[in-house]
Formats: sequence, structure tokens, C-alpha cells
Amino acid sequence: MREAIASFVHDGDTVCLEGFTHLIPTAAGHEIIRQGRRDLTVVRMTADIVVDQMIAAGCVSRLVSSFVGNSSAGSLGELRRRVETGDPAPLVFEEYSHYGMICRYLAGSQRLPFYPLRSYGGSDLPSVNSDLRKVTSPYPGPDGEPEQIYVVPPVNPDVTIIHAQRADRRGNTQIWGLTGIQAEAVYAADKAIVVVEEIVDDEVIRSDPNRTLVPAHAVDAVVACPRGAHPSFAQGYYDRDNAFYRAWSQISKDPQRLQEWLDEWVRGTADHAEYVDRLGDEFWAGLAVGEALSEPVNYGRRL
Repeated sequence: MREAIASFVHDGDTVCLEGFTHLIPTAAGHEIIRQGRRDLTVVRMTADIVVDQMIAAGCVSRLVSSFVGNSSAGSLGELRRRVETGDPAPLVFEEYSHYGMICRYLAGSQRLPFYPLRSYGGSDLPSVNSDLRKVTSPYPGPDGEPEQIYVVPPVNPDVTIIHAQRADRRGNTQIWGLTGIQAEAVYAADKAIVVVEEIVDDEVIRSDPNRTLVPAHAVDAVVACPRGAHPSFAQGYYDRDNAFYRAWSQISKDPQRLQEWLDEWVRGTADHAEYVDRLGDEFWAGLAVGEALSEPVNYGRRL
């Protein structure tokens, strides 16, 4: 992880961190904090705890997001302070809807100049985001007249970082359970880092090719980082740490307590392995999951 972040994340970069509800690249965010990156534009469809931590660590000057919050368990104290009062420094917040962010990734991954969508009609978001614009359709609408429709610009990060269950050494990456916009976010970026629970043999990936959401040719670095999505979960590997999500509202509400948490758990650890070890075996046993195997699939082969 240290090498991947040092190689592909630089001061002033636009960095995408994607993963929807689970497989959130928390450990990658922590390594960005350890390396002291500054003036980042962070792009994340659902900015949550790891973004709050990166803002508090002074890494982020601009946030591009839709939903922001502590995953239905509370608020993000540092983000709120920065946006509402500019304390201790202002944060530029560029707001979109969920689908608006998806459309930005779609445009970015396909190298399109913009992407059309209807969902801003009647919304007040265009009043706070000047990049939400209208164009005239080249085709007639239902009434025979040219239609005005909202569009969003593409997003093309310098680097996209995602977390996944497994990959082979070349970067063929498999995800199951909740999937989000990870593949499009990878294709939209100049470089991509994939962080996985485990690196497996090529034969494992080839045995179930339909689970490969991100192919090797789109990946620049593969990092093995077990439990690297905590406090979110990795389907089939460990459960969501709901207690931490509930605790974060109180931690982040107090700036001093937040900095003390970062000093102890991020800046005070050499890497994510030390973070995991500090939590201890008993803690991880409490997040253990049982088996829920899918049915085998017969892909068939030539006789």
C-alpha cells in the first residue's frame, strides 16, 4: 500500500475513492493520511467516514460528492465544520445527485464531453452548482420541438482507488455482493489502484469470469490488504462494524478528540496491518461471518 500510494497519489491530484456501502477503501485513505498528501480533490459518490478523516488530516481541499453522511448512523463532524463555518479551513464542496455522479463517471469512462439526465428538472441543485447545465437536444421531443435537457461534465480522476474481495497478480478484480460504480470509476481515471482482501491464483479468477468487474488492463497497482475496508464490510469476509459507525458521530463532533483518534489509529500506526493487530483477535471474531455459498455454475468445456 505504501508503495502504491507513493507512486500514484500526489499533492494536488484528483483522487476517486469508490465503493458503495461495502468495500470502502478505508485503508487506502489512511495511507494517504500517513503520507501527508495535501490539496487533494476527492471524488466519492457517498462521502463518509474515510472522507471525514482525510479532511480532518488536512489532505482535502475540494470534495465532489452527492450524499454525505455517516451511513445513516449520524453526522460527519469535520466535514460539517468545514462547510458550515470554514473551521479550521474552508472546504470547497461540489454537489451532485447520486445519479448525477454516476453520469459523470459514465461520461468520464467513455471519454464523452457530457452526459444527459432528466433528474435535475424541478431541483434547486443547479442554483448551487453551475456545472449543471442545459443543452438543446438535436432530436425533436414529444411535441416535435427541440428539447432542453440537463447535462453533467465528465470526471477523469488522476487516480481511482477501489477495494474488492480478490484479484490475481495482474489485476483481474472480482467483486460480489453490493456493486456500485467501481468499474466506471476505474475506466474514467488516468491510473487505478485496486486494494483486495486477497490475491489469488489465476485459476481462481478464471473459474468464475463473470465476477471480474475490473480487468487487468485497467489496473496499475494491486495491493493485498486484508480487512482494509473496515469499518465497512467485505461480503463474505467480515461484517460491518456498526458500533464504530455509531461512535464516529461523537468522535468527529469534537475536533480535539478526532485528532487524537487520528494520532492513535492512523498517524500512530505504521500500516494497516498494525491497525488490524491493535484491534485484536477478539474484536475481529465479533465481525466474523459464516458461509453463504452460491450455487456452482457450469460454464461448460469442450470434450
